[in-house]
Amino acid sequence: MSKDQVQSGIFADLLEKDSIHVPQVGDIVKGIIVTASKSEVVLDIDGILMGVVRGPELYVEVEEYAHLKPGDQVEAAVLETENEEGHLELSFRQVGQEKAWQNLRDAFKEKNTVKIRIIDANKGGLLARYCQINGFLPVSQLAPENYPRISGGDKSKILEKLKTFVGQDFEVNVITLNEEEGKIIFSEKDVWNKRQKPALDRYHIGMIVDGRITAITNFGVFLNFDDGMEGLIHISEIAWQRIDSPNELFKVGDHIKAEIVSIDGSKIFLSSKKLQKDPWQEASAKYSVGQIVSGSIVKVNPFGLFVKLDEEIHGLAHISQLNVVAKEKITEMFKAGEVSDFEIVSISPSEHRLGLKLAGTSAEQKSAAPAKKKAAKAKNVAKEEAVEEVDSEETK
Repeated sequence: MSKDQVQSGIFADLLEKDSIHVPQVGDIVKGIIVTASKSEVVLDIDGILMGVVRGPELYVEVEEYAHLKPGDQVEAAVLETENEEGHLELSFRQVGQEKAWQNLRDAFKEKNTVKIRIIDANKGGLLARYCQINGFLPVSQLAPENYPRISGGDKSKILEKLKTFVGQDFEVNVITLNEEEGKIIFSEKDVWNKRQKPALDRYHIGMIVDGRITAITNFGVFLNFDDGMEGLIHISEIAWQRIDSPNELFKVGDHIKAEIVSIDGSKIFLSSKKLQKDPWQEASAKYSVGQIVSGSIVKVNPFGLFVKLDEEIHGLAHISQLNVVAKEKITEMFKAGEVSDFEIVSISPSEHRLGLKLAGTSAEQKSAAPAKKKAAKAKNVAKEEAVEEVDSEETK
């Protein structure tokens, strides 16, 4: 009997034993690594078969397959039962992908964090990848330090800011996981909120903080204080007087003090005007109902005029108090920057409100205006008819 016949007989005997299983395509097998390189990994399967994992079927994204060395035991999926060298053709990618999905399922269920890599950006947020599984990190789910606070909300500048994150790793929570639709939504903000909560125990409403302005938006300014804490000063809490933009008073980099006025979850809301003297406390001594004052129109709205009486006190002249008749447009009658005399009709310092009307305007005048206009029109018509009658007589 030849050597080859002996070996074939031994192999046949092994196959007949119940403990021997011949792997089929799609099976998951365990093996011991014989050699490992960046391009190929060779496995010993049960001391009987050899398997090889090559090229795209390697899967370094999962930690289990990232640093393989001889002697390690790993799992692989069977792609072919016999390749050109007579070995099993195996895949780490198929097994690794399922492990990655399971990690995402666990992270979603247990609210654990995962690390993702940013691969692209659009105006809505960041395209991200976990292992080889794609997901999305919306702008609204970014942590405060990464949120693109662009004054005026310029979308092109927002996108420009978002693109700077491409290639970076983010630690996130999985907040939406739909395997059937392949929809995965990540949140960096959730992770930030969770870490922020213990630090918030040091703060309370009424506390004064000293910080640096890190961003200015249309709706307010963001203040960074105490090494990483952040709060928002809403535009209504910046100054006692009315302002159109925070840029009128502040710029990025300014150091200011503010008072904590609210803590909502992990969000801190601040006020800088609370640390300033309220000018309305002395408004009653300075202004009174019936007083005629000179005011500068700062803004014209469909419902009335915002009028500046001094640098700190502004009032509202409602359209009903401006002698605007039917078919007349308030925007054509008044312009920002004009100075007019107004009469104070109401004042409420506690609510920071002061009502005005155009000086010399009365209810009678307003109701009479349309009538006068109608009478003048009738008079002109009568005059025209009289002229036509005279012309007719002269013609005869």
